[in-house]
Amino acid sequence: MYDELTQVDIKKMQEEIEYRTKILRPQLIEDVKTAREFGDLSENFEYKAAKREKNRNDSRVRYLERMIKTARVISGESKSDAVGLFDKVEVYFEEDNETQVFQIVTTLRQNALKGLISKESPIGKALMGRKVGDRVRVEVNADYSYYIVIRSIEKGQDDESLPISAF
Repeated sequence: MYDELTQVDIKKMQEEIEYRTKILRPQLIEDVKTAREFGDLSENFEYKAAKREKNRNDSRVRYLERMIKTARVISGESKSDAVGLFDKVEVYFEEDNETQVFQIVTTLRQNALKGLISKESPIGKALMGRKVGDRVRVEVNADYSYYIVIRSIEKGQDDESLPISAF
């Protein structure tokens, strides 16, 4: 399965790869060399920590390169009256009798604690393409689902302000 990402997602990943390979990697390699000089490697915590950081950086670079290589580039455009990517949506949860606002984003930029939900999440899937006033069934799994009502839609766009998530 391909990750659906915007052109801005790709650009942000390329910028992170460039930073990690040209700036961070040389620093981490130097840290490993410095720590190696502290002596016995079997009991050298600084060496192990420096090596771990270098490996984490290399792993992140490989992850981002793989994401770019396998990504399917999508547009953030949607109908003016329907929920689309980067729109802020106010929804009413019938079960809980409460209202919440979410912004629909790509999987790479999701952060549920900040109200940024992926278009691939159960709520995101249920909301995409729907209109104000629609009563939508959110299917969490085969045994549990609930209903929400779309109260308002504030059209948004990919303004590059949303960071890509770490691991």
